[in-house]
Amino acid sequence: MDASRGIWARVFAPAAADRPLPVIVYYHGGGFALFSPAIGPFNGVCRRFCSQIGAVVVSVNYRLAPEHRYPAAYDDGVDALRFIDANGGVPGLGADVPVDLASCFLAGESAGGNVVHHVANRWAAEWQPSARNVRVAGIFPVQPYFGGEERTESELRLEGVAPVVNLRRSDFSWKAFLPVGANRDHPAAHVTDENADLAEEFPPTMVVIGGFDPLMDWQRRYADVLLRKGKKVQVAEFPDAFHGFYGFPELADATKVLQDMKTFVESNRTTS
Repeated sequence: MDASRGIWARVFAPAAADRPLPVIVYYHGGGFALFSPAIGPFNGVCRRFCSQIGAVVVSVNYRLAPEHRYPAAYDDGVDALRFIDANGGVPGLGADVPVDLASCFLAGESAGGNVVHHVANRWAAEWQPSARNVRVAGIFPVQPYFGGEERTESELRLEGVAPVVNLRRSDFSWKAFLPVGANRDHPAAHVTDENADLAEEFPPTMVVIGGFDPLMDWQRRYADVLLRKGKKVQVAEFPDAFHGFYGFPELADATKVLQDMKTFVESNRTTS
């Protein structure tokens, strides 16, 4: 996509399709500072998206903090969409796998869910139907990584109890990603502020929340803000789910969330 910045992608597609498939552009998690699409668990997620949702999946490698702070990840995420848009399709796919670029969905977990929100917002703000092939028909912020200077009830209650996320690790990630000197009320993190920027054409959103995720209060507030601003929002909450649960295919909730995502895609794509 852009070798000079290390932006590349892995593509997951069936061998053939009898109709144009929706496209899911996927942004991995890792606190803005870790991992790539080459990591096994992310490959597994993308393979399941492809096979169980019935979509072509483009898993994007974006630049990482602290070497590349805000807004590098967002710039790279938008440029990945521009690359697909300019090519009029997903490079590398033959005629046996047609795609429907008007039914493009963005998905990502944790920090990737944060990237999904900001990329979707920028794409919607710049949306020109007559000039673009790619239409973002919906987004999946899966347990998205949002925050603020406030310590929420769930962050305090689950500190040292829930796996994966804790305050020390979370604070480090924000410090590595945000501009030097910025605090967690920066717009990149604090999207739940009532004055946060939100494009008029912001797409339908399915927010995935886990009840054993310290970030869940921020995620619930995010869904509430979207609703109050008149956006189409679906909340899929799993009371016993920890942060990153959907990367474990053996869990029943991981199967259920894919079923919910498939239904959301079918309901919001432009063609059937």
